[in-house]
Amino acid sequence: MALTLTVHRGTQQIGGSCIEIAHPDGARLVLDAGRPLDAPAGAQGLLPATLDLSRPATVLIGHPHQDHHGLVAEVPSDWPVWTGAASAELIAITGEVSGSPLDRPLSTWASRTGPITMGPFTVTPILTDHSAFDAYMLLVEGAGRRILYTGDFRRHGRKGKLVDAFMARPPSGVDVLVIEGTNLGTDKSVITEDALEDDFTALFERTVGRVFVAWSGQNVDRTVTLYRAAKRTGRTLVVDLYVADVMDRIAEGTRLPRAGFPGLQVVVTAGLRGLYAKRGRDAFVARMARHGVAARAVPSDAVVMLRRSLIRDYTRAGLTPTSDDAFVHLMWRGYLGTPHHAEPLEWCRTAGAAIECLHTSGHAGPTDLRAFAAAVSAKTVVPVHGENWDVEATGFGAVRRLIDGEMWTLP
Repeated sequence: MALTLTVHRGTQQIGGSCIEIAHPDGARLVLDAGRPLDAPAGAQGLLPATLDLSRPATVLIGHPHQDHHGLVAEVPSDWPVWTGAASAELIAITGEVSGSPLDRPLSTWASRTGPITMGPFTVTPILTDHSAFDAYMLLVEGAGRRILYTGDFRRHGRKGKLVDAFMARPPSGVDVLVIEGTNLGTDKSVITEDALEDDFTALFERTVGRVFVAWSGQNVDRTVTLYRAAKRTGRTLVVDLYVADVMDRIAEGTRLPRAGFPGLQVVVTAGLRGLYAKRGRDAFVARMARHGVAARAVPSDAVVMLRRSLIRDYTRAGLTPTSDDAFVHLMWRGYLGTPHHAEPLEWCRTAGAAIECLHTSGHAGPTDLRAFAAAVSAKTVVPVHGENWDVEATGFGAVRRLIDGEMWTLP
């Protein structure tokens, strides 16, 4: 008897990841329980129909993006759920701010944790580079087989050296490489975060007024990039309470910028202050206010966090864009098709602010994906988390193309 591998969702799409590894003795691991990217707000019952909920399993969440953890609340309450320690904090923040806190415990591993025994399996979390902080690849061993799941990764972020080191000394004898392919068949930017920092430095130098920036509050690399570029040009980075919360929870023991650092201020707006008060976080708000700035007093040359929910409070306080300012949508352009992301851009464009396009992907480019597969040299490659695998599978070795819900017995 051998291990079986079932990609319940993810063979044809990006997001909604859910992969099962079953041992001959009946034990099961579920790698990710992700919410589909196109799921309507509030929709429930989204776990793949092929995932058997009647039998025990252990869930492993590789990183804190909702397309990988967003359905954890739907898995049976007696299934253990594991993730990285910082990932657990970020998952908790997402639940709290959305008004749907996760009502179940999460077991955690540390960033340098070695192999973990889970029944007949040995699982080794491998810290990697991704736009999500505390992201991991997972090496699963059982029944004499080794499966490496990349999760989402890249080589051009601030932890790219981790991936380079892994590729230089990959685990031997990998039977199956389950690899993401988000950027296959695309021309998304994959410049390094250092190069992006240089681009922002140049933008800050040529812009007379403020620079409004929309970015994901949990993209810690991006916060660091903006902070470093702001320091280089003598500007102040102004973040909202949500970004301040993210950095406050994960930065202990690191050099990551957070409230209290020179050149970083927290703008305390009525909307977010009220939301945090409803969550019983008044003490947090008070602590952040000691390093805070009122919206009306934001420096005229600041780098300012902007999201749709901040526009009303900014406008009331007189913090509005002008023709001296610039705006950057620092996320995937596809998000601009939604009002949540399009409104900040239009708010700045209407005021005459310069619109700049600066970005780098949170996922590996096609060249790095193929180089990674070559370095691991697995017997079989199983593609997931991509929409163009059917025309981009060359250069990956022996590819086993599965469909969602298909159970494959490892040879």
